[in-house]
Amino acid sequence: MNIIKTEIEGLIIIEPRIFKDARGYFFESFSQREFEEKICQTTFVQDNESFSCYGVVRGLHFQQEPFSQAKLVRVVKGAVLDVAVDIRKGSPTYGKHVAIELTEENHRQVFIPRGFAHGFAVLSDEVIFQYKCDNYYAPQSERGIAWNDPALNIDWRIPADKIILSEKDTKYPLLKDL
Repeated sequence: MNIIKTEIEGLIIIEPRIFKDARGYFFESFSQREFEEKICQTTFVQDNESFSCYGVVRGLHFQQEPFSQAKLVRVVKGAVLDVAVDIRKGSPTYGKHVAIELTEENHRQVFIPRGFAHGFAVLSDEVIFQYKCDNYYAPQSERGIAWNDPALNIDWRIPADKIILSEKDTKYPLLKDL
């Protein structure tokens, strides 16, 4: 796998080695050994998958300690704009975000360490999105930040009148009000 560092410490883009031939392609989507050698020691304990249509914005979500989660995310079908916001207190990049297009064609993955809010916008007609988590889902710990927080200034690349949100995602506070 090829590792691409982002401008935020710990937030990493992963490009797998893809082997193509007349039959199609093959790649390792995850290797614990290689992940630990090149990124960090983490044990993933839960895999999740979501299906969404164009215009859906999911996020910006996180879990509070002691239930925070690191995530390894990827697209199986379609395309998303994946966004991670640094919410680590004392971090020099606190409140900054990175947005990365993940598609079924580029096979990129993003490792999002603990201490980040995460979300994505669906850019294709449909998307199947998968992520590995290093901690179990704990509903009592779930929190979020407003997807349209003006201080974050995230360009979700979807016209405002086409954005589809869950009721829960319409009620999250601004980052400054956490």
